[in-house]
Formats: sequence, structure tokens, C-alpha cells
Amino acid sequence: MTALFGRRLRRSATTTAVAAAAIAALSASQAPGAIPTTGSGDSRAADATPPPGTSATGNSPYYTELPPLTTPDKPGTSIDLPATGPAEAGIPATVLAAYKQAEKALAESKPGCNLSWQLLAAIGKVESGQARGGRVDADGTTLAPILGPVLNGVGFANISDTDDGEYDGDTTHDRAVGPMQFIPSTWDTWGQDANGDGREDPNNIYDAALAAAKYLCHANRDLSADDGLHRAILSYNRSQEYLNTVLTWFRYYKNGTHEVPDGAGVLPADSGPDSSGSSSTPSPGTSPSTSPSAGPSTSPTKPGHTPSPSSPGSSPSKPGGGGSSGPTKPGGGGSSSPTPGGGGSGSPEPTPPSTTPTPPKPPKPVVTQLEKAGTGTLTAVAGGQFAGRVAVRAVDAKAKPVAGVPVRFEIIGDTEARFPGATSEVTLITAKDGMAIAPALQAGEKAGDFSIRATTTVRGIAPVDHAATVTARQADALARTSDKVLTAAPGTEFAEPVEVKATYKNAVASGVAVTAAMITSADDLAPLGKGPYFKDAKGDPLRELTDLKTDANGVLRLPKIFADGTTGTFLLRLETEGGATLTVELKVA
Repeated sequence: MTALFGRRLRRSATTTAVAAAAIAALSASQAPGAIPTTGSGDSRAADATPPPGTSATGNSPYYTELPPLTTPDKPGTSIDLPATGPAEAGIPATVLAAYKQAEKALAESKPGCNLSWQLLAAIGKVESGQARGGRVDADGTTLAPILGPVLNGVGFANISDTDDGEYDGDTTHDRAVGPMQFIPSTWDTWGQDANGDGREDPNNIYDAALAAAKYLCHANRDLSADDGLHRAILSYNRSQEYLNTVLTWFRYYKNGTHEVPDGAGVLPADSGPDSSGSSSTPSPGTSPSTSPSAGPSTSPTKPGHTPSPSSPGSSPSKPGGGGSSGPTKPGGGGSSSPTPGGGGSGSPEPTPPSTTPTPPKPPKPVVTQLEKAGTGTLTAVAGGQFAGRVAVRAVDAKAKPVAGVPVRFEIIGDTEARFPGATSEVTLITAKDGMAIAPALQAGEKAGDFSIRATTTVRGIAPVDHAATVTARQADALARTSDKVLTAAPGTEFAEPVEVKATYKNAVASGVAVTAAMITSADDLAPLGKGPYFKDAKGDPLRELTDLKTDANGVLRLPKIFADGTTGTFLLRLETEGGATLTVELKVA
């Protein structure tokens, strides 16, 4: 797929001049793409440039073609244009859907970022020509991998292999991958599964668009402000010219776009004939793999499959017969030579391709099972936190751990227990050891049994259930708050109320259930049929109470107690959830 980059406009002295002239024309016409070029002495631009090695693309080359001077729509009119609008404003249907889905996801997860899908479209335009004009399948995966040049230091950055060829098929150096052109090391950090197929695939426009959205929004950036917007774009490719180009397309798309069928998008034009002297500009929607300037004839398969042998170190042909295709650093003089300040148009001797093919890489592990991973009995007292945490491990057919598997933990059953944030479900990604460990559960007030179910979006994987129990609040000690003798005359009420305090492990036991009953004796707990009594709602005698609970301070004050005509010493027994008991004497004389 290196043919794609054979068609990219290179920033030689000529193309830099063309870009500058186009920007000047835009500025003069006050078109939406007018972007002031920031000089190297602008401190704001210097602050916005991230440190070396932090860009998403590894500063790979990009399309520098600018949009036409005519805007897609007149100011103030609808952005929902018919398919008869300018061809450059057309975005392939699946690609457009992926951008809008990513915008919606970030509006929910990071509303303060203010990401708009038009920014993703602008970056997708300069990085891959909207996935080669929308050459993607129904799931959003490119029909062939989109690969940037080998980043071997010959005209480009020098980035040694970080993925063992998993994404780019090159085990010597890295290459930018997919419609949003992530280098493998960046994809390992920001990769997403946005289409729910259980894989994080940089060649899938849904996955790549969401990854780009999250990447642009990290560090609490606000993309509605120029400073945050510029920092985000520069973090993608550390070039002032790149910033200008993306902003031009961003504003162009903000003024109007329309949907076109997949494969019908307009690819950027070539800067001129290739080294063979024939034009390499493809027809809209055609595969760039037919370009005569194509580099290696083989492309890696999607992650998870064995890549075809490649020739690490080979670089794509360059339009015009040889200038460096890497963008020069801002202020570098516009020379196509990798030597700063060089004035020639030729390129250094290319690195000869290796004659030894790269050995096939074993297939990426595929998860076949979720299994419990050391989760013990899950219990908690009402209102408390569960000591244990639910854990599962994703394994393949050989019982080896599989990383990167999305696992959803969901609370099942009639319970008030919740994960942090008062949510009943949470999704995590398995680590290198295949483990996914759910956050600690917080028990509610409702006692009872329930379960936590672990599932994955990978088809055919059975769920794993973990049993959990919430026990009622308990007390292990109960004592009166007063030592006064409780007495009453026959036919009157007891003047002194019965008040007790419950504790659990020497701490206040709030919300603990308590029962109170008039009993015959310490050896006979049967309720009395005569003697002191409580009153029910109708005023009738009642000698046992069950729905009692201690307050926030662990204190319980019983309802009024009355004496009938029977005299003597009687016993009132109180018992709490957890087994704490107290016997109180009541005297009627």
C-alpha cells in the first residue's frame, strides 16, 4: 500500500511554495481555509509542539493538498448538502459514520473536550484521503491495509520496530498504519474497539476514528479553544505546515459536507508524474495498489493474522523521481534533502531491500474462554464495602492469557450493591496477564444474594457468574444508656423510657435491626400473656416488637411501656441482628 504515499504531495521547495501560495490566496479571498502561517519565532507555536517521539503518526508524511478556494456552501445555509455539492466536500458514508460515532462517544465521555467530527475528517483527509476514498467493507475495515513508508531514518523519522510486525508487517522498523495513520506504539496505548467485534484494529475506520478522538482529547484539552485545538493537531504530527493543512480542511468541512457512497471519495491529486514519467493520479475510488510508484508488493494482513513477508527498509518511490517524502521541520528551508538547509532536490541513496524475507509471525492469540481468577467468597455487611473483588482471566485454546479483551462486569439480581459511581456495570480491558479485575463493590442497605456476571463482546464466549451476599447490619454489644430502675404502679405507664445503644467491634452500630419481647424468665423466652406491655396502633396490648432499628448513633428508644393490674418483677429481652442481647428488669408495685 506504499503506493498511497507515492501519491502524497511531498514538501519539497516546489510544494512548499505551492502550499504557501494557496494559503495566501485563501487569506486574500477570506475563504474558510485561510490560516496564518506561524513563524518559528512564535512562542505559542513552540509551546504547542509536543516533545520528540510523542506524535501519533511518528511525523509520517501526509497529503498537503488544500481544498478548493470555493467553499462547499454559502455562509448561513444548511450543512446537509445534497450529493451534487463540490466533489471535495464529499465524505464516504462509512467513514463519515465513523467520525460522527466518535464525536458522539466523546460528547458523553469527555464533554469538555468539544470534539467535532469535522476535525477527525480533516485529519483523515490529510492522512489517508478518507481511507482511500472510502475503500472499506461493511464493518469499516479497509479493503487493504494502509501503510506509511518505512520509518528507517532515510528521509523520515527513525523508529525501530515496537510491535514485532504485528500491525505493519515490518519487524525492523515501524510504519504508520490505517486510515488515521497511527504508529504501532501509539496504537498500543490508544487503540479502541468501536465496532464491537472484540478487536482493536487500526485498519478499521470506526476503531481508528475513536482512538484518534480520545488521543486528541487527552490532557483535558478543550478543542473549542484555539490553543487546545492547535496543541491537539500538533500532537498528531509535529509540523506547523501540518497544522495549517489540517485547519484548512477543518474549516472547509465546517462550512458544509455531503455523504457519498463508499469508494467514491475524491483522492488528493498527485504533485506530478512519477519517476516513470506517467501520471500516477488514480481515478476516484480506485485502489492505489495499482500505482506504478508502489513500493513493496506485499502488505500485512489485519492484526491477528500472519503477515506476508515484507522488505524492511525499502521505501516508496517519490513523485518526480526522488525528493525526500518526509516533511521538513518548520523553518527548515523547504529543501527536499534530509540534510537541514540542503538545496538539492535529489535524495540520499536508498537502503537496499533485504533479500531475506521476514519469517511468518504466529497468529495473535484469540480468546476462547473467560475463567474465574482467584475470586473468593464475596460478602459484605449492608452499607459496607466488599472485601473481595471479582476477577476473571481471558485465555486462548492453550490456556495462555490473552490481553486486550473487553470484559463487562454486570450486577445481576435484586440488590442495591453498586460499583463506584453508583453504576451497575463496568467494562475493562484485560491486561498482559489476561486479567480483568472489577472495582470494589459497595453494598446497599438491602440484604440478600445476587451475582456479578462477567461477559465479553467476543462471540461464543460463555459468561462467568460470581455469587455475592449482603448481610444485614450487625451489633455485638447492647447496653442501656441509663441505670435508673424501671418501675410503675399497676394500671399506669413506666415513667422512665427504655433506651439502649448498640455497637459492633466497639464502633457505633447504626441501622441494626432489634427485637423486644416481654418474656417469662431467662430460661423461658416465650412472650408473657400478662404484665407490662406495649400498645399497637389500635391501643391494644402488645408484648413483642420486631421492626425496630438503631439510629445513626446506634441508639434505640423503645415506645412507652404500660403496666396492667399484675404486680411483680418482669423481664424485657432485646436482641439485635448479629446476636447481641440485653435483659432489662421491669417492676410493677
